[in-house]
Amino acid sequence: MLRVQEQVERHYHSSLVERVRSDGSVLFVGKTTIRLAKQFGFCYGVERAIDLAYAARKVFPEARLFLIGEIIHNPEVNNQIASLGISNLLDGNGRPNVSDLGPDDVVIVPAFGAEVSLLEEIKKHGCRIVDTTCGDVMSVWKRVRQNAGENVTSIIHGKSSHEETRATASRALGSGSGRYLIVLNLEETAFVCDYILGRGSREGFLKRFAGNFSEGFDPDLHLHRIGVANQTTMLREETESVQCMLRDAVQIRDGSGENFRLFDTICGATQDRQDALKELLLTPLDLLLVVGGYNSSNTTHLAEMGEQKAPTYFIRNQECLESPDLIRHFDLHLKQEITSHQSWLPRTGSDARIAITAGASCPNNLIEEVMLRVLSLRGEHLTF
Repeated sequence: MLRVQEQVERHYHSSLVERVRSDGSVLFVGKTTIRLAKQFGFCYGVERAIDLAYAARKVFPEARLFLIGEIIHNPEVNNQIASLGISNLLDGNGRPNVSDLGPDDVVIVPAFGAEVSLLEEIKKHGCRIVDTTCGDVMSVWKRVRQNAGENVTSIIHGKSSHEETRATASRALGSGSGRYLIVLNLEETAFVCDYILGRGSREGFLKRFAGNFSEGFDPDLHLHRIGVANQTTMLREETESVQCMLRDAVQIRDGSGENFRLFDTICGATQDRQDALKELLLTPLDLLLVVGGYNSSNTTHLAEMGEQKAPTYFIRNQECLESPDLIRHFDLHLKQEITSHQSWLPRTGSDARIAITAGASCPNNLIEEVMLRVLSLRGEHLTF
């Protein structure tokens, strides 16, 4: 395992990032000040998943290795994993291709986990499985299974298309009798609360949440006893609001909270990164760069937080910084990458206060590349 960790270190380490962290997370170069969030980048769960994927290639050098989708939500890391000869088990439409799997094959479960039905199908083929599921995700699964066993419907705060949420929903079924409902945001939560309080039609409810509840779900029956779980990378404040809204609705309806269950299932690393960004945003800034995969939920939430306080650009890597007047970045509202033709970067010769953070799936080497690119565009050079 030591050799594996050394290989991972070579691919993703940054001596510059470590140096800046040791200097109080601030880098001064000429008229440019770059501040890093005190917590960003790979979390323990991501590091473990990557280590296990690399280790699988070492342990099974001749075997066919397959990964269920992406190991994490970062294109550079996923490309590196693919370069090890690890193939994607999913086709271009996200459907698993398991028909030709055999006992000599190895299937890697990503950090988000995988749906129960898919894992059972893979096991039927006798494959060896390397499970890299994050421990925080598995803690959520424990809670929703408990809900299912106690006839409590799991209200899952998350994105219904996200791999983790789908995996959690499959565990919420328990042995088959469990129920779940997925809510994305406070607006959808308010809709559920209204129904709990006797407002709204059954037909309207089922139409609103079509595809986001378990088979046979009946809001007239299955909202009596509820428990809240969440996709671990959601905004903590929003999840807490979801919890409070649903708890209050049940208490108003019943006169007590006896039919409401609550467990704290927010990922600690996600919260640490959100708290660190809050602290960073208290500093006067000219702009914030958020680095990571565009399909990364926790990174997206960091960008949402940044937009409230400073000019914010959500970028995939340093290649997005094309010139001082041209930047490619993900627009959270259009939900696509756009190119902005504007002076996003303070002009060379002027003072610039630039902050950088990254999601839990972004390696430090990408942060270093972004820092060096910013300095280059500013006409400044770092002496190591």
